Amino acid sequence: MIQEHEIPTGSRLYFQKSARIKREIETISANTLEKLGYAEIVTPYFSYHQDKTFARNKLLFFSDKNNNTLYLRADTTVDLARLITKRLGRSVDQKKWFYIQPVFTYPSNEIYQIGCENLQNSDLSKTLKDSIELLNEIKSTPILQISNIQIPKILSKLLDLDIEIFKSSNIQKLLDLNLEWLNKLTNLQDIKQIEEILDIVPLQIQDELKKIQSLCHDISYENIVIAPLYYAKMNYYDGLFFRYIKDNELLGLGGAYNYEDVEATGFAIYVDKIIEEKIKDEQS
Repeated sequence: MIQEHEIPTGSRLYFQKSARIKREIETISANTLEKLGYAEIVTPYFSYHQDKTFARNKLLFFSDKNNNTLYLRADTTVDLARLITKRLGRSVDQKKWFYIQPVFTYPSNEIYQIGCENLQNSDLSKTLKDSIELLNEIKSTPILQISNIQIPKILSKLLDLDIEIFKSSNIQKLLDLNLEWLNKLTNLQDIKQIEEILDIVPLQIQDELKKIQSLCHDISYENIVIAPLYYAKMNYYDGLFFRYIKDNELLGLGGAYNYEDVEATGFAIYVDKIIEEKIKDEQS
């Protein structure tokens, strides 16, 4: 029997301290992002197209009055890009957008996000700098992990490896190949180490490592970790991407992607994880 006071596992309830912190984070974020040239957008909770981004078993869905499948929004990025390019494109010139809203995945996961999309920019360093400024304003300093999804894709073909090895972060499978350059690539974490292995890795990998190197040189952030073999479980990132991590919790994610020949970049900060961080800080 479900008690009257219970809420579904994965859903959110904010009150007193958590509600205050949530409001403060959202207010600071909105003001900061507007100063950086982003305009706010609130997209529909329902979408006809979420199955193009997420596996159907990750989605919450039902039928509309015409028996079309409607999905509860599980991701904002692709929906935002589609709405701007196909619905609002003729009436607005704005290309930089931010949103503050939840997404929902099966069975009952409710995730609040603050996110940005730049639909006129393929230079990830600019968007990454905006994410750093936003985190500075809300006084959060997680680890910044920088990766390039092309590296595991290239290695998968080059070494005839199942891409699932990278998706599951099965590092031992790579070490078992006993290749000196691959071992060094597997253990690479610091930007300085890239220069040390450039001459021994395959040419295709050199080019992708240099992209990571260039991105790191373009930004100013104290706590950076390189993860060249990490594979993002997102369908649209096709090159450089980054994650923010603190105490083994994912606080944010961003990267470069292509939507119907539109080169774009974006990121999302996970509000609930930031709230948890703030509450811990206030209690310590």
